[in-house]
Amino acid sequence: MMDVPTANQSQTPCQQWAGQNGWSTASPQGPPPFNPLPSFQHLNLGFTSDQIPSYDHLQPSNQGCLSHPRNNTHHSLVYSNNADHSVQHSVHDPHVSPIVPASNPGKNIPPCSLPLINERTQSCKLQQMSLYSPHGPHQAISAPFQAPYTHQGLLNGPQSPHQPFSPPSFGQNVNQSPQFTFDRANVESAVNAGYIHNHAVPTSPVQQQPQWTLPPYNRGAINEFVPDAAAQERSNAPQSPNSESRYGLDPELLPSAVKVMAEDRAEWEGKVFVSEPFSHLPPLATTSCIIEDRGNASPCVIRSTSYCVPCEGQTALLSRLPLGALVTPLAKQNAKEKPLPLCKEPECVVGCSWCGASMCPAMGWQDCGQRFYCPFCGKLNEVSWQHYQPTKGVDGFRVDKDTRPELHMGSYEILNSQKGEPAALILAIDVSASALRGGHLEFVTQQIHSLLTSLNREDGDVRIGLMTYDSRIHLYDLSPALSRPHMLVITEAEDLQLPVREGLLVSLKDCIESVDSVLQLIPQFSLECDDSSGVPMELPVKAGLAVLQALSSPGKLLIFHTAPLIEMGHTHSSSGFFGSNKPKSIFQPSEPAVSLAKQCVSQGCGVHLFVLSQQDVGGAWPGHIPYLTGGALYTYSHLQGELDRERFSANLKRIAEMDTGYKAELRIFVSKDLRVSGCYGLFVPGPSPSQVTMATLDWQTTLAVELAHTRALDKTRGVAIQVVLSYSTQTGDRRTRVHTLTLRCSTHLQEAFRHCQAQTLLAFYCKKMYCAVLERPLQELREELQTEVTEALASYRKHCCSSSVSAGQLVLPQYLRALPVYINSLRKSEVLLPGLRSSVHQRLQQRCQVLGMDTFTTATHFYPLLLPLPLSVDGSSPSNPEEVLRCCAASLEPRGLYLVHAPLTLLLWVGSQVPACTLVELFNTSCFSSLPSGETKLPALENPLSISIRSLINTLNSQIHCARKLWVVKQGDTCEETLQRHLVEDKSPNGGASYADFLYHLHVNSVRVLQ
Repeated sequence: MMDVPTANQSQTPCQQWAGQNGWSTASPQGPPPFNPLPSFQHLNLGFTSDQIPSYDHLQPSNQGCLSHPRNNTHHSLVYSNNADHSVQHSVHDPHVSPIVPASNPGKNIPPCSLPLINERTQSCKLQQMSLYSPHGPHQAISAPFQAPYTHQGLLNGPQSPHQPFSPPSFGQNVNQSPQFTFDRANVESAVNAGYIHNHAVPTSPVQQQPQWTLPPYNRGAINEFVPDAAAQERSNAPQSPNSESRYGLDPELLPSAVKVMAEDRAEWEGKVFVSEPFSHLPPLATTSCIIEDRGNASPCVIRSTSYCVPCEGQTALLSRLPLGALVTPLAKQNAKEKPLPLCKEPECVVGCSWCGASMCPAMGWQDCGQRFYCPFCGKLNEVSWQHYQPTKGVDGFRVDKDTRPELHMGSYEILNSQKGEPAALILAIDVSASALRGGHLEFVTQQIHSLLTSLNREDGDVRIGLMTYDSRIHLYDLSPALSRPHMLVITEAEDLQLPVREGLLVSLKDCIESVDSVLQLIPQFSLECDDSSGVPMELPVKAGLAVLQALSSPGKLLIFHTAPLIEMGHTHSSSGFFGSNKPKSIFQPSEPAVSLAKQCVSQGCGVHLFVLSQQDVGGAWPGHIPYLTGGALYTYSHLQGELDRERFSANLKRIAEMDTGYKAELRIFVSKDLRVSGCYGLFVPGPSPSQVTMATLDWQTTLAVELAHTRALDKTRGVAIQVVLSYSTQTGDRRTRVHTLTLRCSTHLQEAFRHCQAQTLLAFYCKKMYCAVLERPLQELREELQTEVTEALASYRKHCCSSSVSAGQLVLPQYLRALPVYINSLRKSEVLLPGLRSSVHQRLQQRCQVLGMDTFTTATHFYPLLLPLPLSVDGSSPSNPEEVLRCCAASLEPRGLYLVHAPLTLLLWVGSQVPACTLVELFNTSCFSSLPSGETKLPALENPLSISIRSLINTLNSQIHCARKLWVVKQGDTCEETLQRHLVEDKSPNGGASYADFLYHLHVNSVRVLQ
């Protein structure tokens, strides 16, 4: 399925769904524009004279922005620092652009690769494009540049610095080719910002093009632009065909997600962010900083899609931005942060008795502390005499506020009085004919033995259960009183009854010898049954679940499976995928799988499945039950290679040692004027989106919560969101973790745009769309993504611009500069846009893996880190690459080494012109053609370069949830298609559009919405 629809398919999708959810796909309508933003970003695109839309509602402002040059003169505009009124000239270091025939070049523009809002868009001709890139709440930064394929003329004189330039006469310039210009201005103080025009009269029809880069980010003042020699050299290098824009736009000069992350790191890396009620935008999820909790939950736990919520529901709909939050209840804390305070249940102040919300700083105290107001239900609660304390001061805070975490902390934990059974670890090993013939059972049992030995040495105790299975279940009585373990064979799989209960789960320190004796005998089992028809994966799940239910214990079930997989109850039935007329999706789990997953959730049983024989073609996908229960699916190829065995050992150890919550119940409370309209993630859906039940969860488990207005919000009270997680620990303690986030409200639409972050919106859209694939067509979802972003940009353009804008200007909100590249990467992901070589199993696996990711991991997945590696390392200065390059083929040089770091993949790209000495130090070979290609492992060589790169790889692997393969990709090799899927700014192998083309169409569609 290609991402190149025909002209008849380029209409606005999802009308029915949008209507049901209160989102209109029509042109934005609403009140007059609000107070203008002090900064915004323009991307200028020219149109023919009959296609210029009207913007009568936009009023000119003294806070002007620079627009099109006139009469096609090559020019540049540079603003000086606010504190320095001197005028700076821009320096040009051009490169030659090819000539484009002047005779009606509009006919040479290829057809649109993305659906347009209406048919008139297809007649649009790109003429001129300029990017106006804001860089702070009160400033705007961008880089002057022009695109290739430019034929330029003369420029009129400069205009007033307080008024925007008039666009060129489109009727006279319709035959002109695509052209880029970048302008830079301080919109807040146009009077203090000096500027100059550098008129360059071309002497030949071939024009040259300067390259620019942004300076280090600084919110206090505007730094000037300085030409970047490296960018100029890269622009002169030949680009990959996948990097080229079909409209002549230079991808290197578009808004960069890499620069956005670098600017945020420069501001917040290693620093302290104070999280307090009504706080401003937090650092990005990709920035490592220290969070200080002063009454608001950490953004690592709750990250809102907007930190300023519109007061009116109509205003929220007008913005076309999603209203919600990303919730990671058990998120890891920074090592330098204070640990989460733990309170005992009898000592805590009781929360709201009406709605069940827990005590938090958002509660308002009244009557000298005798009552408190609950913002989640709007009712008053009496305070019991045991917890009464008077209030003090004008603000009415209790006198014991600083000594009680529930009164002054955004996050805290309560140790409940009740205590349940400790969690167990059950091991289920496939001993069918396929497993015994595979030759890997001995290795598996050795790794299990090593794991149990390490667990036995650690503090604390773990209860262990052991079973083997083929077409029958073999349970083992591990009671210490027995001289040797007893095998119990169960032949009736449909109605599974346990013969005994005692001895099925035993403390590890009491049964370590018995388990070892069984593990030694497993590889020597004899072939007793033929598994050619397959073994149902539900068989060991039902057996392990029955053991946990019999002993009322939660736990983890680790299944090591080899035989061909089939679905229980579907062996001789025709009621499969084509058995009914109901709409089907390849992502939908079967009804028996969902039913069994619900039973696991109610018991707190997390299933982790190790498939030891790769099954990419045919057969049932076994991952639904593991992922719906908080577990995971791991696949290997018979564990014959060293790399597979290392991955197996790392995954096994990580699963057993990971801190996990069992039998979790998540409740979401929001302000009384809001409601929870949806919840998206890896869990079995329940009757209410505000209550989620999960079998297990860990530090990375993240859910997306969507909110909606029920009535207008009170601006003075703001918005409160509370997440209450009740779960059991490994030792059986029942705990309740409370997170509360308080946000400000505003009646101004632009405030919502000013308090958004592109990474948060990406993670929210990802979870929502990846859940929607269960019921809706993929084409419809891809078009909906484009439509939502287009209408959001159109709304911002119409209601938030501080000055008149022409039809050729795309206005981007300040903190959403990277949103187009993120959304384009999501649209053309393997889940939403399958490639020719992606199997159904791979897509199912990737969907579940991405759905469970947090915001940081999601952003890295859809925009991988492209790290340049050194060609040589001095022993005194180890390699630590701080620079991250844009994810496009133009960033790769033949003389370089590059590491592509994504959560699910790690790629090492080797250029064809890498020096032989570097190849010797890293691969122990001097010949490029003899390098290993594909999945491999770097040799352990004792030299600074090898040690440095292997250390970097180990550091990156330690940040990931599961073990990854290292792929070595040589330039020009057939494995480069694997790399191309991760170069998200280029055209993807599965037919997805490039970032430059997608940004072009976002502008075209946003203009059509306003028409």
